[in-house]
Amino acid sequence: MKKQKGFTLIELMIVVAVIGVLSAIAIPKYQEFAQKGAVSSGIATLSGLKTNIEDYMASNGSFPSTSSAVGAINSPIGMVDLDSAVSGGIKITFSEGAAKTKTVKMRRENSGEWVCTYDIPDLDIAGCTGS
Repeated sequence: MKKQKGFTLIELMIVVAVIGVLSAIAIPKYQEFAQKGAVSSGIATLSGLKTNIEDYMASNGSFPSTSSAVGAINSPIGMVDLDSAVSGGIKITFSEGAAKTKTVKMRRENSGEWVCTYDIPDLDIAGCTGS
């Protein structure tokens, strides 16, 4: 009598169910980490422009009215520009990845402090406020 080798149908179904449960947990976490990384990259990009803006304001006495005055750039992650919706603001609108079409904004308060916001719900970034 020959003994058969291999897996039973039940064993294969259990493996598929375990993989399904693990992927249901892992995929949303991966997307959250990808968005967090994009927002952190956006904050770093905007922080580099803060120096240009402070220099412009020290030289001209006012916030720049055109993005070319502060060296706004088209970054690999999105478009960096002045925020026309608020005076004293800069923003990056993401064009790629998990945060596509989302924005990170920085606004200079009259006190000289910079305030950071982003529009990705349920994301927690230190030093920046989400919506």
